[in-house]
Amino acid sequence: MTSTSAPDPVDAITAQWAVVRPDLDTVPMAVFGRIYRLAHTVGERMDRAYAAHGISRGEFDVLATLRRSGEPYTLSPRQLAATLMLTSGGMTGRLDKLERAGLLRRSPDPHDRRGLRVTLSERGLALVDEAVTAGLAVQREALEAALDEREAQQLAGLLRKLLTTTGA
Repeated sequence: MTSTSAPDPVDAITAQWAVVRPDLDTVPMAVFGRIYRLAHTVGERMDRAYAAHGISRGEFDVLATLRRSGEPYTLSPRQLAATLMLTSGGMTGRLDKLERAGLLRRSPDPHDRRGLRVTLSERGLALVDEAVTAGLAVQREALEAALDEREAQQLAGLLRKLLTTTGA
């Protein structure tokens, strides 16, 4: 962990705005610019961690949603799509690929003749458990490079506050 706070690309952007528009308060730009850049950078690292397990981040999201649902790791396609904010078409494409890979299976819903249930396979369960561990290691490495535990908890709390008040 380092305690230095060197200038970053967002500082350069806000400094340029300060020259041409000194009347602007660029604190929001500084906050959201850094959130965006962090999400992008760490997201790329997460993509590589999941790719090492043969899945994309979107496919991980489907498997992880089923895993988090608890035993029997079963949800409807509609529940999955709503949780992941996907269209039914987008959800179908992901389910098709994951089913072909043997990571989940679709079956008729016993309570709704028109419905389906999506269930994590044993292979899918093992894979998502490995992938979530790898993804968390990437995230932990990024945090520990700059923040101590107290700072990480504080940041998580501040981001929660911002997220819940924006309606996101």
